Amino acid sequence: MAKAPARNARTKTAPPPTPNRERPAEPQLYTASKEELLKFYHDMLLIRRFEEKAGQLYGLGLIGGFCHLYIGQEAVAVGLQSALTEKDSVITGYRDHGHMLLCGIPPKDVMAELTGRAAGISKGKGGSMHMFSVEHKFYGGHGIVGAQVSLGAGLGFAHKYSGDGGVCLAYFGDGAANQGQVYEAFNMAELWKLPVIFVIENNQYAMGTSVNRASSEDQLYRRGESFRIPGLQVDGMDVLAARGAAEEALAWVRAGKGPIILEMKTYRYRGHSMSDPAKYRSREEVQSVRDKSDPIEHVKKLLEAEGVKEDELKAVEAEIRRQVNESADFAENTPEPEPQELYTDVLVETY
Repeated sequence: MAKAPARNARTKTAPPPTPNRERPAEPQLYTASKEELLKFYHDMLLIRRFEEKAGQLYGLGLIGGFCHLYIGQEAVAVGLQSALTEKDSVITGYRDHGHMLLCGIPPKDVMAELTGRAAGISKGKGGSMHMFSVEHKFYGGHGIVGAQVSLGAGLGFAHKYSGDGGVCLAYFGDGAANQGQVYEAFNMAELWKLPVIFVIENNQYAMGTSVNRASSEDQLYRRGESFRIPGLQVDGMDVLAARGAAEEALAWVRAGKGPIILEMKTYRYRGHSMSDPAKYRSREEVQSVRDKSDPIEHVKKLLEAEGVKEDELKAVEAEIRRQVNESADFAENTPEPEPQELYTDVLVETY
């Protein structure tokens, strides 16, 4: 039998790894009242009908550039943002229309921005990917993959520095989870115990590549372990699971324990953007998710179990369609920006 090589006397064995700090409790399904379920249903349906209308306007050539729809992922933003307070801030990537609506920005202001009109929330200069509203604590809409994560850490720093008690909800996707700046943001956020919830919206496909083909560690909630950031994996197709995770994450962060990662397992029904034919997956796969896991249908069944009648749900649907159609009419008929608008809001001078 061969002998093991002699140990170099100057070589020290590594000490056993120290366990990470305490972990948050596993989140529970949120117990919602009938009124809360109706609100969840309304908000998810508003996002879906708004996005469907945006897709129609894009097909008509009224929306230019890129346009990324949130259809299928509604439970993530609705569940998480329903737990926020007016002190908190939100930042996300380019699939941002739904998040904006949940921040209280009127549908007509969002739709007008999509069509590049002066009445848009960013005066027609942001378009689909770069909308922004300080008034509503919504800080973008960012087209550069992963850029919003480091900016989210900055928002967390601002909350901590000002002592306003706010938390930043920083969304990004499974593709952005492989960007280097994400890990720089993780390091600083944990080092300085910043009040940030990093939300990975894992919709299974980064542009056109499935997450397990592009990520050596596809359990994305573990991505913060080397920085001692705890992570939770959540069913992002269930609004009650999302809200329950938000409650646990907010309690963790507000207690001064630093950032946390939520991996929301969700699914987008449409392509990555409107120009994506989505040939990398089958129609049967998409339809199977729709049939088994649709977040809106799930809440509809919960409401029916609470005794809510079909007529009441149809009334909600009718009101949302009216609101969305009005926003589209407004966006088509309101004027485009004047040429001099190009020179406004280029920079902000502070004294």
